[in-house]
Amino acid sequence: MVKIFIGNLASETTAKELRELFEKYGKISECDIVKNFGFVHMDNLSEAEEAIKNLHQTDLNGWRMNVEMSKGRTKFSTKLHVGNLSEEVTSEILRAKFEEFGPVVECDIVRNYAFVHMEKLADAMEAIDKMDNTAFKGELFGREKLLVFSLTIFFLLVACS
Repeated sequence: MVKIFIGNLASETTAKELRELFEKYGKISECDIVKNFGFVHMDNLSEAEEAIKNLHQTDLNGWRMNVEMSKGRTKFSTKLHVGNLSEEVTSEILRAKFEEFGPVVECDIVRNYAFVHMEKLADAMEAIDKMDNTAFKGELFGREKLLVFSLTIFFLLVACS
């Protein structure tokens, strides 16, 4: 899997728009926007390189996108989808909460939900077990609100340059 960073996105840009743009070059396994930047995960390295070559510095919604390989480190992680977050929860607050259970590789809030990548499967499972049906910053974490992505553990290998 290849992780692509997309910077300089217009505030009205949607994940759907970004996905449709990148799907012209290959299969997309994930597409997320966080504030004015986003990440697209493609299954094939050559397709990702082609997308980067063709989309870097192109216009989307009046803004010239910066498209490049993500510079994050290669790492296996367990990805959790955390839903129903209140507006006052920041990435730093959420990361600190999950770090009570173990190392967090990445933590990105997207509107009222987030993706938290934990280094160890056991730590992710403990976080789910301990936070299931508990309140955090005024919102309820329930099994339906704190999910393991796709109702199973999703192992993520992030490729980088």
